[in-house]
Amino acid sequence: MKGQRTACIAASSSALILFISVSLTAGQVQDCSSSCGEIEKIRYPFRLKSDPAHCGDPDHELICRGNRTILEVFSGQYYVTNISYDQSTTSIRVVNVNFASGKCALPSRFVSPDAMISNYYYYMSCPYRWFAFLNCSEKIQDGRNYQLVHCLNPNTNNNGYIYVKRGEYCSDIETDILAPSCRFLYAVPSGEYLPDDQYTDIFKLLRMGFTLYPYIKNKEPNIVKELTVANMILPCIKGAIRDTPSIRGSRYSNPNVLFKPFSVQISIVHCLYYNRGINKNFLPALVLTSVLLAFTNLAILVIVGRFVFGPLSIFVFLCHHFWKMRVPMDKIEKFLRFQQNLEPARYSYPDIVSMTCNFKVKLGQGGFGSVFRGDLPGGYPVAVKMLGNTKFNGDDFISEVSTIGRIHHLNVVRLVGFCSEGSKRALVYEYMPNGSLDKYIFSAIGADRYFTMEKLNEIALGVARGIDYLHRGCDMRILHFDIKPQNILLDQNFNPKVSDFGLARLYPKDYSIVTVSAARGTIGYIAPELVSRCFGAVSNKSDVYSFGMLLMEMAGARRNFDRRVENSSQCYYPSWIYDRLQQTEESEEVEICSAAIEIDDMERKLCKVGLWCIQTKASDRPSMSKVVELLEADTDTLALPPKPFLSSSHTISITRQSDMESSDLTELSIISEE
Repeated sequence: MKGQRTACIAASSSALILFISVSLTAGQVQDCSSSCGEIEKIRYPFRLKSDPAHCGDPDHELICRGNRTILEVFSGQYYVTNISYDQSTTSIRVVNVNFASGKCALPSRFVSPDAMISNYYYYMSCPYRWFAFLNCSEKIQDGRNYQLVHCLNPNTNNNGYIYVKRGEYCSDIETDILAPSCRFLYAVPSGEYLPDDQYTDIFKLLRMGFTLYPYIKNKEPNIVKELTVANMILPCIKGAIRDTPSIRGSRYSNPNVLFKPFSVQISIVHCLYYNRGINKNFLPALVLTSVLLAFTNLAILVIVGRFVFGPLSIFVFLCHHFWKMRVPMDKIEKFLRFQQNLEPARYSYPDIVSMTCNFKVKLGQGGFGSVFRGDLPGGYPVAVKMLGNTKFNGDDFISEVSTIGRIHHLNVVRLVGFCSEGSKRALVYEYMPNGSLDKYIFSAIGADRYFTMEKLNEIALGVARGIDYLHRGCDMRILHFDIKPQNILLDQNFNPKVSDFGLARLYPKDYSIVTVSAARGTIGYIAPELVSRCFGAVSNKSDVYSFGMLLMEMAGARRNFDRRVENSSQCYYPSWIYDRLQQTEESEEVEICSAAIEIDDMERKLCKVGLWCIQTKASDRPSMSKVVELLEADTDTLALPPKPFLSSSHTISITRQSDMESSDLTELSIISEE
């Protein structure tokens, strides 16, 4: 099998050599032909013994006897039945003299595959088949592989039975696996390609003879043809491939050939060197062949590395990985190993690269990483967030994955999976095709609203239920700390889902106060107590404040904080709407920054709930469960809350809060994802 593979590789490289070399041509041959019987126009490389000395090649000399053309080869004589002079190859067809007469006889001369290999003048090429004549002491029942030669087996034969065993096409004879009662007599080749069931008359087949191809050389370049590079290389390639037996254990196999992986290349170069008598084309052929064979050898080494050293390396890697799994792992790996049967799923970093098509489609960019579109193997779309400048330690990552991974709520984006490999960390969420809420509410400025007020109320109620679930529905309280339109995603039916837990904190339910070392969130949505402890302690009411600012933006279709606003005297929607809600005229049109709007009942409802949520003191704000009740109630039943401290134009503006100095502010920093 190994010999066959080597021969196939050599054949492929040889085809490449021929493809490049066919473009090299040489001169014309001097006409120097003769005839003998039925064989006419005998010319180079062949010659008759009676031809002038300058004609043909003496190594391919023919004999004309009794009006029959005879070729002496393989230590015997064969009748020539045809000579073919093709453009690329020259061939001669011969037949054993005993078979040519039509008599029933054994071959006149034994020809072995080894004799073919060692011959430097002629070679055989596919298709061919070897036939072995055997003498068996008893009859063989295998009629398919052993054919009885009836004309050589009289009715009474004390010397045994003569059989013919045919070999496979283009392969040696398997003489070492004969029937136990048989011994080998002769071997003879046949050049006919026929189906197995058509070998009814073996002697009729052998009378057709077989084809030989001459190794052509030129000892008198000034008189006869200078061969092209192709005509030089082709016979050498065919002979070299034929020199590599494909059947191990053949009686005539050359062990030096069998066990040398590069024997085909060596044979080709040896053949070219033997034909070095050719004039100027010898060196180009030798250089071209040597270079391409060098590349072929390199390809063989690559294949060996791929199929031998590659699997061996994988085996060593797996053994090392198995051993590494037995050593103590760090805190994260231990946790993930024991929680591997729980959702969400754990993906490797190559899995993340594969599902995002090498991070091809980018959905957005935040302060804690980039979000990319991806697809799971089943075609399920996902959003993959690669954590970049994350400040999570091992405990934070464990808490987020173990807690948020268990969340299953209609209004919270589901965490499908995660990745944690060294510094590579990623979160895989379900994909929301309609994007975030901000592009729908802010695009309505100066134009018709994208959503009706009823739909906005429905979205607000869904967001409130999602936040309330985070505060009360899990084993641990989850504070989001970054509620804003950009983090409210909409599915295909525009159902809202709270997303992006990059700033979230988890704490036990029996804790009413959360300890944080820095302000968390986005400017315009941060609760006052996150900026200064003068306004109270950080708790779940901080999310209520952010949700209130979200409601004000949804109702007024404008941002509550614009970095382009340099003067605090510019209109501030919460302050403006509070003043208008105090007016008794329900249908009055008023102006806001030179723009006229009408306050309808649903907008009034959202604004009242929002104003309750943005009370300056955390203790004055309702819980999220109460907010859900307020959104489900009728507008008329909602009371107008006290005016928020920060909404007054006579108090400190939000743009100046960063200038407040106290002991609580020395180590705080504002974190924005916009």
